Amino acid sequence: MFSGIIESLGTITAATGADGSVTLDVATGFSDLSLGESVAINGICLTVVTFDTKGYAEFYASPETLQRTNLGSLKSGDLVNLERAVSLSTRLSGHIVQGHVDGLATLDAIQSESGAHKIELSLPKTLARYCVEKGSITLDGISLTLNSLQDHPSGVCRVGLTIIPHTWTHTNLHTRIEGDVINVEVDVLAKYVERLCNPSL
Repeated sequence: MFSGIIESLGTITAATGADGSVTLDVATGFSDLSLGESVAINGICLTVVTFDTKGYAEFYASPETLQRTNLGSLKSGDLVNLERAVSLSTRLSGHIVQGHVDGLATLDAIQSESGAHKIELSLPKTLARYCVEKGSITLDGISLTLNSLQDHPSGVCRVGLTIIPHTWTHTNLHTRIEGDVINVEVDVLAKYVERLCNPSL
């Protein structure tokens, strides 16, 4: 379980594909990792396979993970958002994040405004149904607040968010460009409510 508050930026040192899967070598900066520990990389809960005290760690991404996320596009030198699993004593500064990506969104626009940045993304309607204005959403592992939602006849929902300066500089959002594909995890509580209200689903 995570909170969507990014702890640090890691760097991909190698991304090796084999049989439809990928092994990611990451310079995490974490010197006290444990074998089998969960770390969210761009919002995806992955398991530490190997590590050393210098903060270098290896993670395995399955074909299922690659199909649902943007991990398959990572290459050496890319910056990734990192968050370690929360503890029972952790302040929940973001929201409840599982690290299970629901789908992908496309970054349509970036606009600088008074030190902050406004961004707009195209979100599939299948995911937009779980979103509300001023509700929570996770983009590449970052807990963010939705400012606006606008449905389009094309079958997508245009969502708008404001990124404060701290979040912009302390995550990989500042490396993103229009057209990039972003991992999305919607609020799991909304999915539970839908299921409970529609037992036939």
